[in-house]
Amino acid sequence: MALAGVRVIELAGLAPAPFCGMILADFGAKVIRVDRTKAGIPLDTQARGKQSVAINLKTPEGVALLRRLCVQSDVVLEPYRKGVMEKLGLGPCELLKENPRLVYARLTGYGQSGSYATAAGHDINYLAMSGLLSRLGRSGEKPYAPLNLLADFAGGGLTCALGIVVALLERTKSGKGQIIDASMVEGAAYTGSFVWKSRSIGMWDRSRGENLLDSGAPFYDTYQTSDGKYMAVGAIEPQFYRQLLKGLELDAGDLPPQMSFNDWPELRQILTERFASKTQADWSRIFDGTDACVTPVLSFDQVSSHPHNRERGSFMKDSSGAESPRPAPVLSRTPAEPCLASDPVIGEHTVEVLEQYGFTSAEVEQMLAAGVVECNAVKAKL
Repeated sequence: MALAGVRVIELAGLAPAPFCGMILADFGAKVIRVDRTKAGIPLDTQARGKQSVAINLKTPEGVALLRRLCVQSDVVLEPYRKGVMEKLGLGPCELLKENPRLVYARLTGYGQSGSYATAAGHDINYLAMSGLLSRLGRSGEKPYAPLNLLADFAGGGLTCALGIVVALLERTKSGKGQIIDASMVEGAAYTGSFVWKSRSIGMWDRSRGENLLDSGAPFYDTYQTSDGKYMAVGAIEPQFYRQLLKGLELDAGDLPPQMSFNDWPELRQILTERFASKTQADWSRIFDGTDACVTPVLSFDQVSSHPHNRERGSFMKDSSGAESPRPAPVLSRTPAEPCLASDPVIGEHTVEVLEQYGFTSAEVEQMLAAGVVECNAVKAKL
């Protein structure tokens, strides 16, 4: 795979950093998640393809061990607030002195500088600070956060993974690693570059929920069908809009002009009533094969069985039968080959990994006996 041979130390965290680590593992990197000892059940639902080492970082020996793992790796991925790693003596300046080729990725909400650098927050806060949250929501309603996708995962985990891959690529030329300061506020804002840069062309000059792409336009919205399901409509261009009206058996001459903002409420009511007259399956049959830009809103239970997704193999099942999306994008020569085995329990690979990093069996046994590390490999097999 594309990232084969890359060794990553991922400090255990929540949501964004685990997603970043899973991306790297899916594309071939050897990702080792460092868990705390006596941590119980892991909260990482994105541990696919990773190994787990449990280290007691409250001991000097545990900190020294983590240092050795980090400096012998290609990437360190840490999700802590600013200053946490420095207190352990494991900040990027210290580790890069020992391994100048190290790529040290720091994934936080507000970044490593600025007055909010040490503040707590979640996706909704980072999205608010990016400016994007102010644009999300229906007209006349309060701003609405769409799951925790934009800041945690798009602006956080995915952007950080991009930074890591770019830094690894640059390292092939310079021979040097570097520090990645991945801020979820800035990542979310960057993801929204189109919104920022298209304000000048009139796409976002109306209030929230009254523009072309934010549920303001009746031809860019969702509609309930007679069986309580939904269809998604994105018929913006005139040629696509004509196909929409044809499928709905509506005459453009009987309707207000498509781009007449003041008439959008009337047009929305007409489309609402028409879509409510048939089932989702009925509308899918009518619009499949057309350029009306009308598709069914698929539930998680439906998505893998849709003919298009099934033909492409867009979703997969792990060894327990749980379904999830296949890694994207698809590479022609070195595609991702995600691990389908069960996610690791905390400390499942402690002994195996330490031996791979050059520790002798006697050294490992000594650390286990002293409580510096923990191994739960036997539990994993029960």
